[in-house]
Amino acid sequence: MASVISPLLAASVNQPAVNWQEALSDIISAFGCTTGTLHFLDKSTGLLKLQAHQGLPAFLLPKMSEIPLGKGMAGIAAERRQPVEMCNLQTDDSGVARPAAKDTKVEGSIAVPLLLEGELYGTLGIAKPVPYDFTEKEVADLMGIGAEISHFIRSNSVQL
Repeated sequence: MASVISPLLAASVNQPAVNWQEALSDIISAFGCTTGTLHFLDKSTGLLKLQAHQGLPAFLLPKMSEIPLGKGMAGIAAERRQPVEMCNLQTDDSGVARPAAKDTKVEGSIAVPLLLEGELYGTLGIAKPVPYDFTEKEVADLMGIGAEISHFIRSNSVQL
């Protein structure tokens, strides 16, 4: 799975900009998911800024466009620098997912930090419309994809 994004990044190295929407769509599809987000860390503000999304209701976009570290699944994954997973976001009462997250109608979901050599570059979140526990291999693959995205961001000085 980790090689899912490699062709996109390799093809984009000589382009003025990566099509992050297409990259996210490919990742979502590769994991059999329907919904996803890609946030990049704005180091000047410390906020996660939405770069691409799929399957989100339009009314949620303002709430997801900028996420503070420590808030919601993406913010907690970024703060902890570890994946945050929920088998069923709809029935979760841990407080990790923000109340509006239930409006996505997704169930099995995961947010992983985009990390390279311990440095945070953002988060990647994907979800299924059914309860689901991601396997250890899937989590490792998502972390590998996150490292690839991070490497591209760092190597190409991606600006937010």
